[in-house]
Amino acid sequence: MGLLQECEAAFGAADLYLVLGVRREASPEEIRRGYHRASLRVHPDRAEPDGKEEATRRFQILGKAYAVLSDAEQRALYDEQGTVDEEGEALRAERDWQEYWRLLFKQITVRDIQDFEKKYKDSEQELADIKAAYMDFEGDMDRIMESVLCVDYTDEPRVRKIIEKAIDAGEVPSYKAFVKESKQKMAARKRRVEKEAKEAEKSRKELGLGDGEDDLKALIQSRNKDRKKEMDDFLSQMEAKYGNNPKKGGKKTAAKKGK
Repeated sequence: MGLLQECEAAFGAADLYLVLGVRREASPEEIRRGYHRASLRVHPDRAEPDGKEEATRRFQILGKAYAVLSDAEQRALYDEQGTVDEEGEALRAERDWQEYWRLLFKQITVRDIQDFEKKYKDSEQELADIKAAYMDFEGDMDRIMESVLCVDYTDEPRVRKIIEKAIDAGEVPSYKAFVKESKQKMAARKRRVEKEAKEAEKSRKELGLGDGEDDLKALIQSRNKDRKKEMDDFLSQMEAKYGNNPKKGGKKTAAKKGK
């Protein structure tokens, strides 16, 4: 099975750019960032034991996709003909894709994460990413929160306000999945927040942190403890806004109607 067929089977798309989540016009650095983001989501270190084999397969496919698009000649061939050189150096079968990944991306420290979050959160880039995710997933908050960088479910109040403001300004449509989301679905996200502290070690491995970065665990646990009250308050506000009958749903935000 060739690389494009592998992409189709594993990710539902035979387009290397779609698999990495980048534009066809993306710069080499944008492609690198796209690969990093996509590979973190399927990294074998974060998979459950019974899913490690599948995670490894998908991780290897992402490595091959990046290897093609990061090579100027291979990328030009793919852009012009829609094919890849299966026998070329970029896709040699004996390559250790996890080692390849480790060579590309330096070991991340807590300071790196804090510095990036500080620059990214509330930036123009984050605002654009949130709006794009809202449009891509037609208001599905579960998928929006999974796709935007540097956010967890405790960031939902802030993200939701950004989207509501964009709806009010007419910048994005008013999707029913967003404005009439049930309290049960919101509560499910709250439950996930409460489990995050227990998964801190898993997050450390996902981010490629060394064994000496144990303070990340304390950092995540501290954040979850401080933000849990914010999430509780947010759910109370939503209940007051939308009423007590989940079947009725909430009022639409005062904006142009979308889907």
